Amino acid sequence: MKFKLFTLIVLLTVLSINATILNDSLALKKDSISNWKNTNKVRLIFTQNSFVNWSAGGNNSIAGIVKINLLRNYKNNHTTWFNELKTNYGLNKEEKRELRKTEDLFEVNSTFGYRQNTKSNWYYSAKFNFKTQFTNGYKYPDTEKPISKFFAPAYLFLGVGTEYTIKESNFKLYLSPLTNKTTFVFDKTLANEGSFGVKRAIYDADKNLITEGENTKIEFGMLATGEWKSEVMKNIQMAHKLILYSDYLNNYGNIDVDWEINFDLTINKYVTANVGSHFLFDDDVKQKEDVNNDGTLDILGPKIQIKQLLGVGFIYNF
Repeated sequence: MKFKLFTLIVLLTVLSINATILNDSLALKKDSISNWKNTNKVRLIFTQNSFVNWSAGGNNSIAGIVKINLLRNYKNNHTTWFNELKTNYGLNKEEKRELRKTEDLFEVNSTFGYRQNTKSNWYYSAKFNFKTQFTNGYKYPDTEKPISKFFAPAYLFLGVGTEYTIKESNFKLYLSPLTNKTTFVFDKTLANEGSFGVKRAIYDADKNLITEGENTKIEFGMLATGEWKSEVMKNIQMAHKLILYSDYLNNYGNIDVDWEINFDLTINKYVTANVGSHFLFDDDVKQKEDVNNDGTLDILGPKIQIKQLLGVGFIYNF
């Protein structure tokens, strides 16, 4: 009898402990769901052309882009913390032509916001952004001299300001009167050329190097960022992002523009189509052209950069 009573007490104790642990786990899980939202998205977009006895002509080609987007977002009544990792890489192979890069991006975003009034849409915010690329970039068909490399350039933005958000409309407006922009060019050749706005090298009359080019350029200016997402039609999601930056110290009033708009067309859970455009203008990014056809790239002035994408691919969320 005593053994049975002891066994019953032990059993009840174990059940009580397990119930406590389960309740704590459920409470923790509930708190995590209410405050943290995690999104992992992998997308493969590709295009392919094939010709057999095609009278109009054409070269066989295949192209693919891998996009990885990881989000870790925290939100409670007063605090928001948005974290994002984006990596894009694309290649194109055309018949009788070398393999070429079409997309190359590594980017980290983090925005922290705090509001005192839970009814207000305005947050005191701090924003961090870093971006660079993985591999060398070339002015094709010249693949001997890179025009960009890993960490050449790399950009770092760090600033404080205020952010206005409308959750129902998926709209964000960030305004920062004080933002530091640092440009890194960790390649001797590109730094000596003064690429991406860093101070170029100094040579004497006989073209002997006196002072090497600098590897960094530091700016302080104002930053404005606008983001808007909307379902324009059934299964068609639009994402719009505009970034404007002007430096106080160097040529204030000249505005760097980064404008991106994408349309995602959802076919089903795993198949998607993407149409997008990306426009860039940065006064520090000078275009390089072989003006005299002598194999030497001449540094020209800044120009508007345009990239467009149209593709069908596969998407996986986890």
